[in-house]
Amino acid sequence: MALRIGALALAASLIAGGVAAQERDLRPFCPDRPGKGDSTCVIDPGVIQIEVGLFDGFEQEDDATRVEGWAAGSVTVRYGVGPRTEVQAGVSLATREEATDRATGLAGTAEGIGDLFLAMRHSLINPDGEPFGMAVTVFGTVPTGDDEVRASGIEAGVALPMAFDTGSEWSLGVSPFIEAIRDADGEGSHAAYSLVIGTDRGFGDWTLGAEVWISHDDDPLGSTTPSTLDLIAVWSPPSLPDAQLDFGLNFGLNDDAPDIEFGVGLARRF
Repeated sequence: MALRIGALALAASLIAGGVAAQERDLRPFCPDRPGKGDSTCVIDPGVIQIEVGLFDGFEQEDDATRVEGWAAGSVTVRYGVGPRTEVQAGVSLATREEATDRATGLAGTAEGIGDLFLAMRHSLINPDGEPFGMAVTVFGTVPTGDDEVRASGIEAGVALPMAFDTGSEWSLGVSPFIEAIRDADGEGSHAAYSLVIGTDRGFGDWTLGAEVWISHDDDPLGSTTPSTLDLIAVWSPPSLPDAQLDFGLNFGLNDDAPDIEFGVGLARRF
C-alpha cells in the first residue's frame, strides 16, 4: 500500500513544480506513452522526463481459463546523455495477475514489484523525429522483482522505430522489435518478434491515434501470435506544454491476445 501511495504522490509531483522546460530551447515534447510502438524522439542532453502508468489492466478468457491482471505505478525515467542519445530506467511498483480454472473454480495469483527495465536509444536520423525519424533502441529487463512476478533471467531486445511525414495532418510510425525472452518453463531463452504500425493526429489540445500490434513468440512449450488493435487519446494541458495525460484501450484480434486492455498515465518533462 505504501508503494501505491508513493506512486500517486510521484504522479502528482509531475504536474506541479520543477523548472518549466518550455523556458529552454528544447525539442518538441515527445513522450513514449501511450501505445506499444517505440519512439524515434530522443530527450535533449541534461533533460529528465518521467512517464508514469497510473493504472493498466487486462482480461483474457477462453474455454478453460480466465486471466485478469493489473499494474499500478509503472514509472519510467528518461535522461538525455548526448545530442542523439538517451538512457531509460523503469519499474512497475505494483503488479497482480490472477488465473482461474473455469472448470474447477480454483485460482492462482502472482503479485509484487516488477523487474527493472533498462534501455538506451540513439537517434540515427533527426532526433526530434521530424519530418522523418529513425532510431535504434537496445533494451532489457533484469530480474530484480518479487519472486512471484520476476523473470527467470535477463531478457533483452532491440527496436528500430521509424516515423514518417505523410504529407497530411496524420503521422505514421513503424516499430519492429526482436527480443530474447525466457522460456515459460524457465530453462532457457527463445526469440520473439513484433511489429507495431500506428498513426495519430492532433485535434486542438487532444491527440487521437490507433495502432495495430502483432507479435510472434517461439516458446518451446507452444508458440503464439497475439495481435491487438490499440486506440489512444492524449490530452496536453494548454498551461503545461511539457506534460500530458493519456488513455489507452486495446482489443484482442485473436485468441492469443488479451480480450481487452486499458490504461491511463501521464508524462512530465523537467
